[in-house]
Amino acid sequence: MTEKQAYDVVRSYGEFELRRYAPHVVAEVTVRAPFEDAGNVAFRTLLGYISGQNRSATKVAMTAPVLQQPSERIAMTAPVQQRETAEGEYAVAFVLPASLTLETAPMPTSPDVRLVQRPGLLAAARRYRGGWSRAAYERHREELDRAVRAAGLVPVGAATWARFDPPFMPSFLRRNEVVLEVNEQPPPAGVAD
Repeated sequence: MTEKQAYDVVRSYGEFELRRYAPHVVAEVTVRAPFEDAGNVAFRTLLGYISGQNRSATKVAMTAPVLQQPSERIAMTAPVQQRETAEGEYAVAFVLPASLTLETAPMPTSPDVRLVQRPGLLAAARRYRGGWSRAAYERHREELDRAVRAAGLVPVGAATWARFDPPFMPSFLRRNEVVLEVNEQPPPAGVAD
């Protein structure tokens, strides 16, 4: 069974879960491609890394999800309303197994693959089934953003698209999520679920 990224559910809301994600390491590639193609463009390079194209020729178990978001350069420099819609440059990442740290993960041989230590975070996650279209992602991202704000939470940064299933899975069965980091402030008392 494929290992999935660890988190604890802090609170369930009607349209999303508030989760605490553990610190984790990702293998990440930045690609220039249309939104819907970025994952496929990055996949071969990332698959090469976990298949043994690294300095120790070690195979690394595949985990889920595959994460995609606007590259850090776009996320940090674009105005907030453009961060989610900026075309062209996306960071695509495989979450490495929880047993690996930045110090113990095999070093990539490809200069395109970066190992990145991500801190733990508090995030809202909205799960949905369906194909990998930008339109579906944007619809769920907008619904999550609206629900998060209605719950009195404050979004931080660009949303992440998380895909859990392989491309050969029928699209109507694919599990996807939109994950949006939120400020660490506690939800206000009396907010309805």
